Amino acid sequence: MSRLIYQVYVGKRSHLYDWCTESVKKYAERIGADYVIQRQPLLRIKPDVFSTNRSTESYEKHGGFLPIYEKENAFSRFDKYDQIAIIDSDIFVRDTAPDIFFELDEEYDFGGCVEANMPMHDWYRNKIINYSRMQYSSLKIDWEWNDETGFPFMNMGMMLMNKSFAQHLNDQTPKQFLERKEFKMFIDGMGPWKWSTDQTLLNYWIRKEKMNIKKLDWKWNGLYTACTRIKECHFVHFFLKDKLPNRGENVNELKEAIL
Repeated sequence: MSRLIYQVYVGKRSHLYDWCTESVKKYAERIGADYVIQRQPLLRIKPDVFSTNRSTESYEKHGGFLPIYEKENAFSRFDKYDQIAIIDSDIFVRDTAPDIFFELDEEYDFGGCVEANMPMHDWYRNKIINYSRMQYSSLKIDWEWNDETGFPFMNMGMMLMNKSFAQHLNDQTPKQFLERKEFKMFIDGMGPWKWSTDQTLLNYWIRKEKMNIKKLDWKWNGLYTACTRIKECHFVHFFLKDKLPNRGENVNELKEAIL
């Protein structure tokens, strides 16, 4: 079975991203998966300047496009691969991490970690309740609200897909997929999605498509500073730069905290 790990690392270099992507590259080699790291923007998805609610700083500093949507380039690789994992460039993989591809059996299209299933600090639990209400309450998605955890959205910093996922793309290229009219409100950052990433778009879409989704164990996407058991996580996601020492550039301090 052919497998690919795909990462995107465009823009300014970072000690954090260098450290994390190197760990993912070594992980791919260890489990026998192909590894691709995208260094240049290819899709260049842009909000509509005449209707966007996003601040110009959020996209003009990147040449007028939104780099967060570049990782959807991986969707074009299912002609060569049976399974694809997309891993954000701020995720560190431990040397002891098992093979994630064995987590997604053939009957599933997509796998990801639901944030609410993670053991977390109270401040973050309150945060995701407010976040999920803001991002998803106005969308027609077949899921249940929980007063203790909000909506069961997945953190899309780590995505795992079987080849069956590709059928939901309807033969569209990644760029054509993202430029669907139904996604315009997310790309343009309208209303509550002013600061949204591809996370809201993808959570909405995989459920609207009624994909067969597997909720992976929280250890595959441990959110640093939010998770109370971070040393048990296979993948450590340094997702909130403002809460990191020197915004993540003090890699030695991060190593001591998680290893």
